[in-house]
Amino acid sequence: MTDISPQLVRDLREKTNAGMMDCKRALTEAGGDMNKAEEILRAKGIASAGKKASRSAKEGTVASYIHLQGKVGVLVEVNCETDFVAKNDNFRDFVKDITLHIAAANPSCVSREQVDAAEVERERSIYRQQVEGKPANIVDKIVEGKVEKFYGTVCLMEQPFIKNPDLTISDLVKAKISELGENIVIRRFTRYMVGEGVDDAPVGE
Repeated sequence: MTDISPQLVRDLREKTNAGMMDCKRALTEAGGDMNKAEEILRAKGIASAGKKASRSAKEGTVASYIHLQGKVGVLVEVNCETDFVAKNDNFRDFVKDITLHIAAANPSCVSREQVDAAEVERERSIYRQQVEGKPANIVDKIVEGKVEKFYGTVCLMEQPFIKNPDLTISDLVKAKISELGENIVIRRFTRYMVGEGVDDAPVGE
């Protein structure tokens, strides 16, 4: 079985705008051949979603979800291209799934581009300390693998979807773009949890 590196998956994703899991499956089927994997995605109609992903999405909805008897709340803005799709039950069910996912998975940002570079470097430094003493030729590979897992934990688009862990949220968005025929963008979200960030010190001290 061909070893498909995370970098190869990212390269194919950037080239086709297909979802991470779709890219990995295509690369596995193609034995790691980038061009053949791209052809596989096109044949399945998955890469076509990338063309729609470049179009402007200025309509959409702001949705909310309250979870655990009022202990967790989520607000999310999801955009599409037309008001027609914004009012579509299919689109609204998708948005509801996103709010449920955010409540359960607690991401800190939408995508890796929003992660503070200093935070990534801190994590990378910690990971290097964890593998200190291992052969130098595998340290970088281990560290970068841990960094990828870190992104998959904090970035909404890279988290496994709670209702189907075989799909990332990015995969889910790509599938919905193909299904509805419009660009869809998860623009931003806020997650609240009762007591989060509250100082434990008694009032008045």
